[in-house]
Amino acid sequence: MTRPYIFCHMMTSLDGKIMGNYMDHPAAAEAGEAFYRIAFGENPYYRHQGWLSGRVTTDDNFTFYEKPALEENAPPVPDGDFAAQPDFGMYYVSIDPAGRLGWKDAVLHYETTTAHVIEVLTGRASNAYKSFLRRLGISYIIAGEETLDAALALQKLRALFHIETLMLGGGAVLNWSFIQAGLCDEVSVVIAPCADGSASTQTLFMEKPGISDDTAAGFTLLEAKPLPSSAVWLRYKVERQGTSQG
Repeated sequence: MTRPYIFCHMMTSLDGKIMGNYMDHPAAAEAGEAFYRIAFGENPYYRHQGWLSGRVTTDDNFTFYEKPALEENAPPVPDGDFAAQPDFGMYYVSIDPAGRLGWKDAVLHYETTTAHVIEVLTGRASNAYKSFLRRLGISYIIAGEETLDAALALQKLRALFHIETLMLGGGAVLNWSFIQAGLCDEVSVVIAPCADGSASTQTLFMEKPGISDDTAAGFTLLEAKPLPSSAVWLRYKVERQGTSQG
């Protein structure tokens, strides 16, 4: 396999939401702690070298919709990728095709986890944005000209940063696009015993025209495990449907 092993690890409500008011319910607290322990705790189930999310998820959790401090007349940067920290060991990978995220630092802290930031850009990202990342010491890779080439991005993450196992962590459109592209091997879901019934918040998987569609995918149950406070942890293998997983 020329790409990392990919597992999608998410917490949802009982009605399948990955965000929303249900997270404020007391019953979601234990599920949230279990979600973190499974992938990031002192003795995690998954031994991975990074996790990947989309631009909106990154803004919601880490960059908070800040604008990047660009120098529009920055000197041209070298062509190709920029591996600032190829041996950091833990990485946060953000899909940001046009280069919009307003980072402040090359390292982020997520509870007890420290990770070096890698931006996944396309040819649409400006020289000014790439210069901005270089000034901060943030790594980036180029994967695609106008649209994301996810398979190429994964190959580069393995080759440049030694990422053998990568967690896919939302949002819903990104999760589903990886499933449909044959780029996800396993789905891990911690289900919190609460719901809010919202009709507008994201579910675990969502299609988006031009990126994915609503063609059904199948999964094989690997494990179903009760957790404290009525939460449940489910693990599924993604069924192969004629698309390459490499």
